[in-house]
Amino acid sequence: MTDTQAATETFFVPLNKLDADPKNVRKTYGKEGIAEMAATIRADGYRILQNIVVRKGEKRGRFFVTAGGRRLAALNLLAEAGEIAKDYPIECKERSGSDATEISLIENTSREAMHPVDEYEAFRVLADGGKAVEDIAARFGTTETMVRKRLALARVSPVLLNLYRNEEMSFQQLSAFTVSDDHAKQVEVWNSLPSWNRDGRSIKSALQSEAMKANDKRIRFIGGIDVYETAGGAVKRDLFDEQNSGYALDVALVERLVVEKLEAEAEKLRADGWKWVECVYEFPQEAHYMSRVYPKDVPMTDEQQAELDRLEGEYAELAELIEAGVADDEAEIRADAIRAKMAELADTGEVYDPDDLAKAGCYVLMDYHGRLSVEHGLIHPDEEQDESADGTDESSEPVPPRSEPQPEPSFSLSAALVQELTAQKTAAIRAELAHNPEVALAAVIHAMLASLFHPYGSTDETCLEVKLTSEKLETSIKNPATCKGIVTMDDLRENYGHTIPGNPHDLWEWCLEQPSATLLDLLAYAAAKSVNALQLGHYERRKQRVHADRLAQALKIDMTQWFERPPRIISGASAKAGSNRL
Repeated sequence: MTDTQAATETFFVPLNKLDADPKNVRKTYGKEGIAEMAATIRADGYRILQNIVVRKGEKRGRFFVTAGGRRLAALNLLAEAGEIAKDYPIECKERSGSDATEISLIENTSREAMHPVDEYEAFRVLADGGKAVEDIAARFGTTETMVRKRLALARVSPVLLNLYRNEEMSFQQLSAFTVSDDHAKQVEVWNSLPSWNRDGRSIKSALQSEAMKANDKRIRFIGGIDVYETAGGAVKRDLFDEQNSGYALDVALVERLVVEKLEAEAEKLRADGWKWVECVYEFPQEAHYMSRVYPKDVPMTDEQQAELDRLEGEYAELAELIEAGVADDEAEIRADAIRAKMAELADTGEVYDPDDLAKAGCYVLMDYHGRLSVEHGLIHPDEEQDESADGTDESSEPVPPRSEPQPEPSFSLSAALVQELTAQKTAAIRAELAHNPEVALAAVIHAMLASLFHPYGSTDETCLEVKLTSEKLETSIKNPATCKGIVTMDDLRENYGHTIPGNPHDLWEWCLEQPSATLLDLLAYAAAKSVNALQLGHYERRKQRVHADRLAQALKIDMTQWFERPPRIISGASAKAGSNRL
């Protein structure tokens, strides 16, 4: 028998004369898969739709199964159950032994799973013909749940099914549309959502929500229910609602208005010169690990500096008069006005360097509270790689390395004084952070992710000690009883001590019962207790204190508000700048 003949002619071999081929590349078969195959063979009258390919065995009259190992295992399972005879005749095709491995490899790697929409249409034909879900599952060797999931696609618009066939949407997106039978609404929702916000949750939300409360964060984001109503959205109002705020009935319209506001802000940022600007539903996880550029302080003009000098002189004269007790009744009011003007002049704002704009970008999103949020200055990893690879200019000459900026000369403080000042600052940051759950949450997540994805050196990147080891600051402060930060944290500890269970075994269940607001407050307190911006004589903690400065900026800390008796203040601007450098 030639190979050409063997490829077309078939013959029958008793089941108990068929053996697994040692040249078959697939050695392992799942029990569930064999059971499913057996169910398929049983449903079709114990016939196999595709013939088994065999080669002659080592003993006369026996054959090795080169292609069809799973079918052979399923047939043996049926024989063991007594459903077919052990010598049940199996239709086979014969190929030479030299081709066995190649044939086995082709069969096991070239198969492609049936397209979900094709499965749905096949199941629907059987269902329309009166087949029960159980019978369809048995016929195809699959589960009833899978059959029901495929039949549920009947609820989806044919327009969307075609988009999925053309790989223009994912199966997760397609499945989300099964929550509604309204094909027109489905298409409207798909077209109204931007490509970056077409996840399953957004699709289901737009289809399922018949009404959206006026205090929903998306309504707040677009400017209120009146803005939605002006755009043509229908509103349902409760006559017994004193505020008469109502419910938005067109969720798709609300989503579109949200997108329009985000895109409007994105256009402004693009006009500012950022390399890229993307609108996102939530801050991407990978963005937490991107490098970042930061704005620089805008220097004062000569006119502003001259005006600040004049005001400082005037303020000094008034201060002397007030101190001597010879000032008039209006002196303190004028002094306050001068101090406010000095602070206004000192706050010149910040601006990004044009070179940073050319390599960095922004994410535009709606935050948890329904406010517009922009994350500036993020650099994609591929942009950093391009910069590191670009070691030559257009003339192919090496680019000389940039010289490190020399530090400006500055006076040095004693180690004892620096330790006390940094302890004071640590206490202030703790006290402020304890009252700012949002910043505390971000700080804790940052520290956790740093240790999770970057275990080596992660402790150098954060001033939070999230293992909740808490540095004792009292030993670094001459008079800790007068430190406002320490007093504030002690008061919080006493308050929480009255509510938290004394038995640690009861703490977990207690936490599960608490509302989110209580847990967020406790999270802020715990994060605050872990802050350590202390500089010691033997350990400067330089990188951690850099992060502490950034944390202090996020909290908008003014150290003049936290010292009981602040040291000599040169000016409002100088004091604030100096406090952030400790």
